Amino acid sequence: MSTPRPLPGDPSDLHLRISFDDDLWDTPQADTLERWNVAVLHRRRVHDAAQGPAATRSCATAACSSCRVEDTTVGWMTFYRVHLDRGRNAYWAMEEESEELYETAQVLLDPETGSFTSEVSELLEYVGSGLLVMDRVTLEPAWRGHGLAAVLGCEVIHRLMLGCRAVACSPGVTDLSSQRLTDRSEWERVTAKIARGWESLGFRLYRDNVYLLSPASQDLEEQRGALRGRLSELGASWRTRTS
Repeated sequence: MSTPRPLPGDPSDLHLRISFDDDLWDTPQADTLERWNVAVLHRRRVHDAAQGPAATRSCATAACSSCRVEDTTVGWMTFYRVHLDRGRNAYWAMEEESEELYETAQVLLDPETGSFTSEVSELLEYVGSGLLVMDRVTLEPAWRGHGLAAVLGCEVIHRLMLGCRAVACSPGVTDLSSQRLTDRSEWERVTAKIARGWESLGFRLYRDNVYLLSPASQDLEEQRGALRGRLSELGASWRTRTS
């Protein structure tokens, strides 16, 4: 098993920009599905070569007058809030939106009613009526291998799960550019590692690679604290290594 490369920057300077674009479409589809986009940003101080003789670089001195603060996008996430009690039948709304959402709908929802199947309902506490789907989580290669996807994904879930009865995901590789993943055993190893990361938040396999998490789960709240601690440790380690 390979050792993760050192992080390219202080992970304590990561932050999230969570946004929802409302196109003001008065349609049942728009009332049922909300797409939330998340940018993972890394904030750093950069020396401005135009204001001083030094080459552009990360600036270590906070008092440097030639420095500016810069946000760089190092990852992206996509979440869907699915309203099962308004708009159109949620099963068919998800089918229309994407193949990935349709696969989730086929496992969790009744096509006749658009509600959770009776089997799924029996597994969930009634803490809301909606479904939150974690559709895609991608980090730039240099930021992978340190568990940051779980740290950041947990924070987004915490922000968006209000009013939802379940959170769902289907762990898998979203970045197909890596040549090393052409080997099946390596593909399976990476996929299993991704699944373990989401299981650490309390996700459990339900069926056909669809994992479920109850917003009422105590695991989620406990892990959020543990993951924030992990982020602090990674930041301290990075600053020690670069000091």
